Amino acid sequence: MPSNSMPLSFERALNDGALMRVNFLMSDSSHEANVRPVGGGASERTRHMRTMAVMLLVLAGCVNYFDRAAVAVGNPEIRQELGLSYEEMGLLLSAFAWSYGLAQIPAGILVDRFGPRMTLGAGMVLWSLAQLAGGLVHSLPQFLSARIALGFGESPMYIGGTRVCADWFPLRHRALPIAIFNSSSALAPALAPPILTMLMLAHGWRVMFIIAGAAGFAVAALWAIYYRAPRDAGIPDADIEEIHREDGASIPHVGWKQFLWLLRFPTTWGMFLGFFGVVYISWLYATWLPGYLEIARHQSIANAGIWSAIPLAAGFFGAVAGGVISDRLARFRMDAAATCRRPVIVGLIVAGISTAAAVFVEDLSAAIALMSLGLFAANVASSCGWALAAVIAPVNAVATLEAIQNVGGSVGGSLAPYLSGVLLQRTGSFVPAFVLAGIIAFVCAGIYWSMTRKRIEAPQTQDAEAVV
Repeated sequence: MPSNSMPLSFERALNDGALMRVNFLMSDSSHEANVRPVGGGASERTRHMRTMAVMLLVLAGCVNYFDRAAVAVGNPEIRQELGLSYEEMGLLLSAFAWSYGLAQIPAGILVDRFGPRMTLGAGMVLWSLAQLAGGLVHSLPQFLSARIALGFGESPMYIGGTRVCADWFPLRHRALPIAIFNSSSALAPALAPPILTMLMLAHGWRVMFIIAGAAGFAVAALWAIYYRAPRDAGIPDADIEEIHREDGASIPHVGWKQFLWLLRFPTTWGMFLGFFGVVYISWLYATWLPGYLEIARHQSIANAGIWSAIPLAAGFFGAVAGGVISDRLARFRMDAAATCRRPVIVGLIVAGISTAAAVFVEDLSAAIALMSLGLFAANVASSCGWALAAVIAPVNAVATLEAIQNVGGSVGGSLAPYLSGVLLQRTGSFVPAFVLAGIIAFVCAGIYWSMTRKRIEAPQTQDAEAVV
């Protein structure tokens, strides 16, 4: 795609603030004099390819979440047409999450083994086929198979996207592009329901699925045409050297040996356990916030939807802010891992305090403000948690480490709605559920503080020979 085809508003956004500092832009000659690029300045080709990569990741991330949300949006119509019980519908809604979680480790290994271009491209094709199949099913087993395939197809998306940022950006400046990419996971859930509902009302739930699947194929085609790894993209060798100047040595082994090697490090386990809390508190809001406002705050369905949108919007801004905060800290020559690790810890603490406090205040506006702060802080922690793996491990182990961390997060995301529902059922109050989330956030902040202090270094030659 030629550089002059880039949307002007997006290009200007990339030229603002901290983005200049990471060369995450596409500037014309009139801007060049005002930009202070890192390490002497990357070439125009490198800046162009960086921008293209992140734009494609954001686009793919949004389509990814649209496909996930389609079953929830079409719930009543799907149940009625296929004659499903509530229990069967619950099974269908959960099928994606289980296959997605189970596929994380294999997907991470594949990304590190074959690279994100091939692995993400194959994943996009698989998830688009699965989404199209969802619009053609006539029975529950067929639909379950389509949703399971969707989970497998989407499993490389976020771990592969983080690896893309690690391949294209210098160590100290990876957090911001990762945060921008990761913000699609907060933006798309807010956009998906109205857009998908409009499609469904106009054409039916099956056409909604087919259109979403076609959008996935379009993104896959763009990815295949325009994305290249740095060494295949025709950029100068000096730029590649600058990108990896502060990286540690690569590890010589790939596949399951790489996975088992990562499990030797306390940092790996700290990220696995700590990310549990990041996703737990986020999913408490994602699954129970409207219900809380209706049941505990006595709001109508319409008002609950309006009030819920405020914390969700704060979550999106928190996802972007995580990268900005990390980038600002990097200006003080702070260690790259610390610029990601400290916002995670602080974000979890703030999210825990705000979430637990929100259920005790009587004024609804004050409660919404606290919840907005809580979800903002939780998404700061999420963005910086994703970025941490990209700076704390050898570059060719990033996707596998991200996968391990995301398995911990998936467990938290699975348990948050269930445990909250159990506590509500047994106590008749949301207070224990929100307080539990606050406690979990505190504990996980402590885990990050105590267990993720050391980088994961590649083994020395002798050790490497022993594990290959």
